[in-house]
Amino acid sequence: MKANYGIFIAGIIIVLGGLFLFFVQGQDMPGQLPDLSMNQPSDNQSIETEESPLPIPPLLKDKNPDPNKAEFQITAQNSTKEFIAGKETKTMGYNGDYLGPVIRVRNGEEVSVNVKNNLEGDITTIHWHGLEVDGVKDGGPHSGIQPGESWSPEFKIEQPAATLWFHPHPEQQTGRQVYNGLAGLFFIEDEVSDRLDIPKDYGVNDVPLIIQDKRFNSDGSFEYELGMHDVMNGLQGNTMLVNGAVNPFLEVPRGMVRLRLLNGSNASVYELNLSNNQTFYQIASDGGFLEKPSEMNNIVLGPAERAEILVDFSDFKKGETVQLLNQGSEFMKFVIKSESPKEYTIPEKLTTIEKINPDSAVKTRQFVFQGMGPSVNINGKQMDMDRIDEQVSLHDTEIWEISNDSGMGMMGGMAHPFHAHGVQFQILDRDGNPPPKNETGWKDTILVYPGEKVRAIATFNHSGVFMYHCHILEHEDAGMMGQFKVE
Repeated sequence: MKANYGIFIAGIIIVLGGLFLFFVQGQDMPGQLPDLSMNQPSDNQSIETEESPLPIPPLLKDKNPDPNKAEFQITAQNSTKEFIAGKETKTMGYNGDYLGPVIRVRNGEEVSVNVKNNLEGDITTIHWHGLEVDGVKDGGPHSGIQPGESWSPEFKIEQPAATLWFHPHPEQQTGRQVYNGLAGLFFIEDEVSDRLDIPKDYGVNDVPLIIQDKRFNSDGSFEYELGMHDVMNGLQGNTMLVNGAVNPFLEVPRGMVRLRLLNGSNASVYELNLSNNQTFYQIASDGGFLEKPSEMNNIVLGPAERAEILVDFSDFKKGETVQLLNQGSEFMKFVIKSESPKEYTIPEKLTTIEKINPDSAVKTRQFVFQGMGPSVNINGKQMDMDRIDEQVSLHDTEIWEISNDSGMGMMGGMAHPFHAHGVQFQILDRDGNPPPKNETGWKDTILVYPGEKVRAIATFNHSGVFMYHCHILEHEDAGMMGQFKVE
């Protein structure tokens, strides 16, 4: 049955409001850096809390002793958590009160996961974001788990070392469930990650940072009431969280530290840098290691994008601090604690990536982001669970052209993160220009700026029905999503 995704009257109001702001604010001019203001957390007053140690998500225990197999138990559940002193917030979590554990597996392993839905009155799913598996095991909206029931997919890991993640993907409810806390990390290791001389002591010098933003009501509850601005831009908060903590600090060794970054927000684009503006090195993107480290002093991450970076704290004295900032605002602190037990150097080479030859592509497809608010769509169509939008032949290589025409002429538009399930892409170009060095690896989520066209290439080696969509979750829930079938 086709879902009702659009509300006509609301759409008219949004369009008129957008036109007004367009005349007031003007448009971006060619040659300027992309304006990320529409994808930034709101500037309303945020909550203030005392500093607290950064929580480190636990590694989920593998229940199978066979070194070639892994078995895990995940339970989605309702809970409460104290983000603000003295105030309990209703949350959702995997195996806990908020967020979830880290699943760590190896390339080549046979993996089984039993997913139990203990949520009260909520159908849910669990989508393995970035994992290359068949559609029936991908965890999209067709794989709904009723309250009290379980889903137990089994799959083989057939991709290189990477920092992936998992989150719910129920029809029209993804934004609310992720916002309330359902998300976790999924690490793949392999011979390359074993060989590389980089920090690997989990929780000490190899640390995940799940970065999000929230809005809190005065009673401490999450604010998830979608007003016009939220429907247009996605729900953006005014309080930053890292691993579920407000204003956290992390004690780090005086040496090299590996940070695995995930933009786990519903809608915000983050532009991150360190308070001393020091250089760091990106070593991995969504789907695994880059061929060579990419030197930078700031990094932009759209919703669902990941990056691994190496930061060298060896020039600091014990007790000194470095802040992590988003668009100039501090939200986390690193405290230099002790000498590193080992010295590291930045590797000259990380891995070898076999580039996909564009001449091998048998088809080029176009995907155009259009509309604003409840009228958001791709290629003029909103999501229909009963409709297949694209048919792809198994093992074919294709070029996908992703264009962002949404809202052009109104406020200059906004950036949209494009995500396709069950496949990893290589970016060929952005508006005809080669991608930056940190985008030359594998990507499953691609941030597309207003008016921009990105060409990406992939080989589709897994069969089934998969989603492609904007990863601004309120846009996804409103219908900015389609389906492709590989067979």
